[in-house]
Amino acid sequence: MSAVRVAVLHAPGTNRDDEAARAFHLAGATSETVHVLELGRLDGPAAARRLGEFDAVLVPGGFSYGDALGAGTRLALETGDLLAGVAATGRPVLGICNGFQVLVRAGLLPGPAGTAQELTLTHNTDGRFVCRWVTLQPPTVSRAALHADADGVIACPVAHGEGRIAVADPDLVAHLAANGNVLLRYVEGTNPNGSVDDIAGLVDDAGTVWGLMPHPEDHVTDAQNAFPDRPGRSGLPLFRSFVALAVERRRARPH
Repeated sequence: MSAVRVAVLHAPGTNRDDEAARAFHLAGATSETVHVLELGRLDGPAAARRLGEFDAVLVPGGFSYGDALGAGTRLALETGDLLAGVAATGRPVLGICNGFQVLVRAGLLPGPAGTAQELTLTHNTDGRFVCRWVTLQPPTVSRAALHADADGVIACPVAHGEGRIAVADPDLVAHLAANGNVLLRYVEGTNPNGSVDDIAGLVDDAGTVWGLMPHPEDHVTDAQNAFPDRPGRSGLPLFRSFVALAVERRRARPH
């Protein structure tokens, strides 16, 4: 079977394309940058066919359109329907940092029907941009099949000003946990933004759409580990898991 092909969306202000492409290469996939301006020149069906050439889609980090309308808002307006269409075919969609903001703004996350307007990503608790390393771990119950190394811990940087997950109804937090919609949590006291229940990432009900604020693509080799006294804890298993999901879904699609 040929390698999984991942479309890496690029918009003005996106800046994490190369790191994501390298992570997918190390995870055994190939990637191609697809500019949203290219998609914008196509009509709806043609744009959908263009993304349909791929097995999965990544919305990478950065500051799309300078976050002029709010982090990820304009890109969500431009691509939300297309991304929803990709997910509807069973092709996995991953959003990292600004990409996660796009998926939340577009209503693709958190996942349970009727909750899209009850959860948002907003300014960090201290009102400041934060750039430092955090520690992540998947919950016991999750709709995402993460094949993590060792104890499942990932260490990687964050770099955001609007990364705090906030909810309108506190009961939603328990529902997300019980329903398996939590992808990753901050652990070891590293929550950098005040996100409710230490949630760092979410997954939809189908296990198809994944989103997280931290940057696992910034720690996929030993040389990138900021803490050599604590080896491992790479972000690469997350990308391997995402690629494995894309392979599984490709096999399940009718030919």
